[in-house]
Amino acid sequence: MIFKSILRQSGAVALCIVLASCAPEAEPDLNIQPLEVVAPRPDIYADFTLTADLSDLTDDQKQMIGLLIDASQIMDDLYWRQSYGDDYEAWLESITDADARRFAELNYGPWDHLEGNKPFMEGVGAKPLGANFYPTDMSKEEFEGAYLPGKHGHYSLIRRDEEGRLKLIPYHVAYAGELKAVADLLREAAKLADSNDFGNYMKLRAAALISDEYQVSDMFWMDVWDNDIDVIIGPIETYEDDLFGYRASYESYVLVKDLEWSDRLSRFVSFLPALQESLPVPDEYKWETPGMDSDLNAYDVVYYAGASNAAGKTIAINLPNDEAVQLARGTRRLQLKNAMRAKFDKIVEPIADVLIDELQRSHVSFDAFFANTMFHEVAHSLGIKNTIDGRGTVREALLDMSSSIEEGKADVLGLYMTTELHKAGELGGVDLRDYYVTFMTGVFHSIRFDAASAHGKANMLRFNFFQDQGAFVRDADSGRYRIDFDRMETAMTNLSRLLLTLQGDGDYEGVVELIESRGIIKPQLQGDLDRLTQANIPVDITFQQGKSELGIE
Repeated sequence: MIFKSILRQSGAVALCIVLASCAPEAEPDLNIQPLEVVAPRPDIYADFTLTADLSDLTDDQKQMIGLLIDASQIMDDLYWRQSYGDDYEAWLESITDADARRFAELNYGPWDHLEGNKPFMEGVGAKPLGANFYPTDMSKEEFEGAYLPGKHGHYSLIRRDEEGRLKLIPYHVAYAGELKAVADLLREAAKLADSNDFGNYMKLRAAALISDEYQVSDMFWMDVWDNDIDVIIGPIETYEDDLFGYRASYESYVLVKDLEWSDRLSRFVSFLPALQESLPVPDEYKWETPGMDSDLNAYDVVYYAGASNAAGKTIAINLPNDEAVQLARGTRRLQLKNAMRAKFDKIVEPIADVLIDELQRSHVSFDAFFANTMFHEVAHSLGIKNTIDGRGTVREALLDMSSSIEEGKADVLGLYMTTELHKAGELGGVDLRDYYVTFMTGVFHSIRFDAASAHGKANMLRFNFFQDQGAFVRDADSGRYRIDFDRMETAMTNLSRLLLTLQGDGDYEGVVELIESRGIIKPQLQGDLDRLTQANIPVDITFQQGKSELGIE
């Protein structure tokens, strides 16, 4: 963007950004529709204070949490630079309108994440698809034609050299000073760890951050189970890269384990091989065996930073993303119980009051919401990670579409797992209808994240597919939705088969066609979502967080 380069050369920050008058205007193309600018809307987020019971922790553990929060704050700075640019602090200071300033902080830039990345400030233009990972004047064709060994990797920036040619700059070079500071903090925290394994993991993660070699620390993390404190830190998800889906964004979570809830969850991992075998697809689409070393635990999250803190908040985690680690060892699934409870109380239950049939409203429960979210994360392990014809990983084959289809698969297979485990008598006395009605209510919540996000596209795809197959009906008089339980199970099975097949085939064109035809909000649904807005139901949550909230300053 023109205004980014100007900011680095001038102190006239406010004029360059707000008035966009720092460069001559080009003649308008009358065939191009003007870019829609929306109003800032910080009120769509409900405040929630992140706390946890630290009374059983030692002084060393509390001090360690403080160091991890310090490291996370550096991750936050790096994500700002990846999503917006190095000049973000000066830009924030230039914003005089309080609502715009607050909304910019929530979105890490001037584009509304939950409204298709539309700008909410005049003069900033459309958000670059490649964020700040690539030159804004670079085309896909130029990138694909360039000889740049490692260009498809997750941990490098693409920039231009003095002759204007594309070049790679590894993250550990571009952000060397900041990453050294994070590594030093992790090594200090490691000295305070009561778990030797966790201390060694933090040392390995420190080394990974300053080398961009993450597989060893990812693999070691799979064996770190005896720690009450945990941290997820580094460049992890690739959602910010809407150009290719290659580049990973920096983020961090600081976590405190809930021992009671974790004990309740631990047994479900053992069912993965049987569930994989039962998937409704031919054998070649389920030949891989899910890793059995997977971990399933509940945590209270005490700090979010970077990509994890931008706009819609994650309430469950399934990592590592490295396919080799997943196939060898599985993944760890971390349920963020306090954040999950906040979303349920402040958003999901109020949505059910407006949109769910009164006779089915009693089936909406936190336990079902927790289980549906948990099994979504577990379901990421099902299916296959490599295409069936040997053309590489599913992620490589589906490029920018891979995240949307993977999230859609995890959603529908999570419900599939719930159904199969309930039939086997493994979910206690909970009514299966609770899971189905709560699942449908959760779809309305997630759809409000908009089509621009991987989760939003996945939820709209599923909503339209389920509607086409009669999984629910909408009462025209009340505007409320009623689940047809038998048809919902059939629709769930059919959509599972479709998504697993598209992934296994690496069918990029098929995925694009599916998203374009069904990953959209139709007028009737938009009207119902507008009713939620009129009822002042938040779209998501935002956090008051830090050392003071935890009482460890």
